[in-house]
Amino acid sequence: MNEPGPSPADGHLPESGRGVYGISVAAELAGVTVQTLRLYEQHGLLTPSRSPGGTRRYSGDDLARLRRITDLAGQGINLAAIARIIDLEDANADLHARNRHLTSDNQRLRRES
Repeated sequence: MNEPGPSPADGHLPESGRGVYGISVAAELAGVTVQTLRLYEQHGLLTPSRSPGGTRRYSGDDLARLRRITDLAGQGINLAAIARIIDLEDANADLHARNRHLTSDNQRLRRES
């Protein structure tokens, strides 16, 4: 049986939304060049956080998004289309989250009545 890996609560991994990876590390982890990361940022595909000194800091969430971008680019999809696909995927995820919340509220209200 597989043991679960370390969690942010264990102090071993940063929270998924916390920008901790510099641009060169993020590029290496994603298998792309630093210039490619900058290009994706220029096209609005990525928005890394910035340190107080202005250095880009990529999070685990940014790296997951970057994997999706590189998968789509690998299929020959242009950057404008990738931006639209990702926007639609984000909107869909938001709708699913809202639906789960409303379903939960509905079930709670039915139990209370």
